[in-house]
Amino acid sequence: MSIPFAYLSIVLIWSTTPLAIKWSAVGSGFAFSAMARMALGLVVVSGLILLFRIRLPRHRRAMESYFAGGLGLFGTLIAVYWGAQYVSSGLISVLFGLSPLVTSLFAAFLLDEPALKPVKLLGIVLGVAGLLVIFPLGNLGGNASFLSGLLAVLLAVLIQAASLVWMKRIGDDSPPLATTAGSLAVALPFFVLAWLIMADGRIPYAMPLQVSASIVYLAIFGSVAGFALYYYVIKHTQAGQVALITLVTPVLALLLGHVLNSETITWQIWLGTALISLGLVMHQWQAFMPRFAFQGRAG
Repeated sequence: MSIPFAYLSIVLIWSTTPLAIKWSAVGSGFAFSAMARMALGLVVVSGLILLFRIRLPRHRRAMESYFAGGLGLFGTLIAVYWGAQYVSSGLISVLFGLSPLVTSLFAAFLLDEPALKPVKLLGIVLGVAGLLVIFPLGNLGGNASFLSGLLAVLLAVLIQAASLVWMKRIGDDSPPLATTAGSLAVALPFFVLAWLIMADGRIPYAMPLQVSASIVYLAIFGSVAGFALYYYVIKHTQAGQVALITLVTPVLALLLGHVLNSETITWQIWLGTALISLGLVMHQWQAFMPRFAFQGRAG
């Protein structure tokens, strides 16, 4: 597979996923659309495993990884799907741009990694500053629904970061598609239960083409292809090139939401997004900049 093709595919998938989440819940309900996406995604990834004859490990580490991934997947997506009712798709992508910053904090405390360097702490501060520019604390009280949606998406970011650190701590080396299948298998019963509780198990009688197409897109690309392509790119490119994905996707998602879904982009959103992007650059500075060894003159 062409590496540039895989790279661009990830950027497009991650940029369009928030908008597809909003579209998939229109008229069908967020609980049903999330459950349908997981069920179809599990069918697709199971078919790929059978097609390519990929072994599905069942040792202790693999099972722990499936459990951690599945719980993280459920917590992240159910919060995002609920919050997407009140938060624009572009802002969802911007908020998830904070994921590397949050993940580094969890890793520092839970993985006994070295203390965060000043440049990384500066990146986190800039990310928080960008968040406050986009969502001034004094203006949130007047819109309870928006505040609830915002907190739900932020909770999703925290759950995703905690799940990634948990899986890293487990240290399973199973094939990516196997981990995807195991995680989906663990998560699906929770999505079914949420659908039964939140929507009484109702199946939409008729769904617009946009809704059904969004669910299929999210199942195939958002839940399966995006995951596999991401691991492929990590294996074949430098860390700095991978880190650029988190800088590009929020801006592209904002533009797509504005053009395709008539979402408003204010100057505060652009400024806050710029601060968050700058924070990511500072946080990933060593990945972006090559390390130059200083050599003193021989005496």
